[in-house]
Amino acid sequence: MQGVNLSTVYEFVLVGLSDVPAVRFPLFVLFLIIYLAAMAGNITILVATSTDTRLHSPMYFFLGNLSLLDILCPTITVPKMLEALLLENKVISFTGCMFQMFFLIDVVGTEIFLLAVMAYDRYVAICHPLQYVNIVSMKLCAHLAIGTWVVGFFNSLLHTSLIFTLLFCDSNEVDQYYCDIPPMLALSCLPTYSREVVILIVAGVLGSSAFVVTLISYIYILLSILYMNSSESRHKAFSTCGSHLTVVCLFYGTTISTYVRPSSTYSPNQDRVVSMLYGILTPLLNPIIYSLRNKEVKCALRRVISRVRTALTR
Repeated sequence: MQGVNLSTVYEFVLVGLSDVPAVRFPLFVLFLIIYLAAMAGNITILVATSTDTRLHSPMYFFLGNLSLLDILCPTITVPKMLEALLLENKVISFTGCMFQMFFLIDVVGTEIFLLAVMAYDRYVAICHPLQYVNIVSMKLCAHLAIGTWVVGFFNSLLHTSLIFTLLFCDSNEVDQYYCDIPPMLALSCLPTYSREVVILIVAGVLGSSAFVVTLISYIYILLSILYMNSSESRHKAFSTCGSHLTVVCLFYGTTISTYVRPSSTYSPNQDRVVSMLYGILTPLLNPIIYSLRNKEVKCALRRVISRVRTALTR
């Protein structure tokens, strides 16, 4: 494996979006609206979970972390995409491309582990409600949250270093609207098999570990719910974990189909659609899913909006 970057490419061209002039501006408006809506929804939830004392609990602490990740994820890729659509500037520097990939993988990896931690939190809350306060303390929550961010950072550092120590010399056109692993591997002049194996093993081990924790947590949750005598208790338990389970299915389905496979199966058009699902639509849907299915969040959001309106009318 090469230890230094021998690339003769100093910039890349992102060619993942339409070149038809009549389509560019409508796409710009569409993605701008989606991006602003995602920002507004996640910022509102972040403000609500951090300022409303009724939401100062482990579940909403993790929800605040998820909202922060959902703010960062589209912010890493969408502004450059909007620039390409509006100004036709599709060029991104080598360093810019490297940092874009690093931060994107960092955020995606962190979110995978955070969803696993949130599943464990729901498991303890439903299966061991009497011991919940003692088991899931705020100190443990802080350690778990920091752990997800640290693992995401080092996972991203490994993946990014494997990609950007390749030799790029034939083409600098990235067939995607942002710098990502599959299209960057496709540009390499060097054999990528060994790096692909490392990427798949690391992603497989870390991703499957988080998935197993999530899966086992929900198996125990489901069994616990089935043994509940009261239909009201079952409904409350389902409503408590239903939002998180919906987000897990949406996020895992899109990220696994993008990253956990060899580059020989890379399909630019398919990957572009899937990446937009987890990179743009999921951050938009997460606050909607949580606010619609959670009465406490809805009440907190109303209080935040009321305070904002009061401040604006003064």
